Amino acid sequence: MIGLYWLLSYLIGNILTAYFVGKIYGVNLQEERSKNLGARNAGSVIGKTAFILTLLGDSLKGVLVVGLGRMWQLDEWVLIGGAAWVIIGHLFPIWLKWNGGKGVATFIGVGLALSPSLFLWMIIGTALISAFTRSLTLGMVGGFVFYIAAIIQAVKLEPYGLLIMAIVCMLIKHMSNIQESLKRGKWRKCIGVKLPRQMKNLRRLLD
Repeated sequence: MIGLYWLLSYLIGNILTAYFVGKIYGVNLQEERSKNLGARNAGSVIGKTAFILTLLGDSLKGVLVVGLGRMWQLDEWVLIGGAAWVIIGHLFPIWLKWNGGKGVATFIGVGLALSPSLFLWMIIGTALISAFTRSLTLGMVGGFVFYIAAIIQAVKLEPYGLLIMAIVCMLIKHMSNIQESLKRGKWRKCIGVKLPRQMKNLRRLLD
């Protein structure tokens, strides 16, 4: 049953919403802009409706996998494994020669369905780091750090092991975006502006 559930989860992950949305609009998103089969690229190339449809479709498949696992009353670690496999299926779909999306929307669905309280830390981390660095990509990385820290704090590292591995795969797929965000230097400017002000305020207090 475990193997069947994980295989089904992977196959559900293979349903790339952006691919089919692109077909509806007569656009091959694998040849446009970032060439990524995700909500962001769909929105950039086609428009807001395509963004929303892709975001919802990819998120709902994550919710579906978790919902099926609960309906079948599977153990927590099996359920979380299914959540990891639906993300892996999105990242590396066999029918598209392993070239899928980057998994953020699917992770949102999975995270909310598994544990809203844990996912809240993902939101907090993303918001805080995004505000500090002025980069949503770097904010996402910070969100994952907060999320994994919350898992460790909740003493759930073992059952969440496969999902953490899926997150690492997501970060690898985002590596070019992360490097680009670091090169842009917005976060450096932000730090450069804030630190001198803080130093001046500290000197005033000490004088």
